[in-house]
Amino acid sequence: MVQDNIRLGVVGLSSDESWAGRAHVPALKAVPGYEIRALATSRQESAAAAAQRYGVPHFYSDPAELVARPDIDLVVIAVKVPHHLALVDLALNAGKAVYCEWPLGNGLSEAEEMAARAKTKGVRTFVGLQGHASPPLRYIRDLIASGHIGDVISSTVVGSAGAWGATVEPRLVYGLDKANGVSMLTVQFGHLIDGFCWCLGEFSELSATLATRYPLPKRTDNGETVKKTIADQIAVNGLLQNGAVASLHYRSGSSPAANFFWEINGSKGDLVITADSGRLQYSDLQIRLASAGGKLETIEVPDSYRLVADAAPGNMHYTLANTYALLRSDLRNGTAEVPDFGHGLLRHKMIDAIEKASESGHGQSYLASD
Repeated sequence: MVQDNIRLGVVGLSSDESWAGRAHVPALKAVPGYEIRALATSRQESAAAAAQRYGVPHFYSDPAELVARPDIDLVVIAVKVPHHLALVDLALNAGKAVYCEWPLGNGLSEAEEMAARAKTKGVRTFVGLQGHASPPLRYIRDLIASGHIGDVISSTVVGSAGAWGATVEPRLVYGLDKANGVSMLTVQFGHLIDGFCWCLGEFSELSATLATRYPLPKRTDNGETVKKTIADQIAVNGLLQNGAVASLHYRSGSSPAANFFWEINGSKGDLVITADSGRLQYSDLQIRLASAGGKLETIEVPDSYRLVADAAPGNMHYTLANTYALLRSDLRNGTAEVPDFGHGLLRHKMIDAIEKASESGHGQSYLASD
């Protein structure tokens, strides 16, 4: 149990527009009880520049030196997915608690390896499925669990990824190659369906259709076309374990009509959730509730669900700040609010089942049989 400040070592915190710099640093600034003690990047020069920019006392180009430090309580891994496995192994072998960004591994087999290694080592692990810390999503989950709308009968989601369409920003080009493990299916849809299942339960069986409708998007900087080997249209449907019928359609680009629409139909009422962005994990969700036969009325998320006062809803670091607030409790008090590698493995199994369902045309299950 950690008593004082939780001392972090962040792998991937560079001085440029890295995810760690854009999201993790402001999130940590909004949550008391953390201290970034060390960082590591791929080059000594970039590590030194990042340390100066963010006021971090120790910096390395070799992450093995970072994880070996005795004053590091938690290693945060925020690099491209193909590097996750090796870095997680370093941290686990050093006996450190690990927070790894989502996707956990580059495919199911890597996720299985990491989850098994973590179980063997017996250390705390956390995976960056931040929706579990989203105040509106936590409130929606509690509304359903408390029976506000009765038994869930069905649920429908239509969402837009905001990218992955006819054009591509230079920094996102590497995600167009399925081999890199960072696709619309694994990242944006992975976050979406994880939040969906966290609120409503897992699928007992699912069917899926994956398609690529923009196979040659153009770069936004020079207009050159780039080959895309990932799906930019995702449709998943099936029965949840509670018997509810579920249907999700996630598409590339943006929609002038609705970038995010989620309807949950219950035996005693209905919930309708909308947002300007299809990125469920950190969108500022608008919630409307209707009792059976009544009209939809907007309801506000109670302040008690907002764990961080200094982070504004809708900012990319907002849900991450709430994640760090929950993670602080997990490390200090032994709670388990932030998803661990075991949960990350479950979601990887689901994504694998979606791919197999699309390829085979047959329904798939990803849950272990009793």
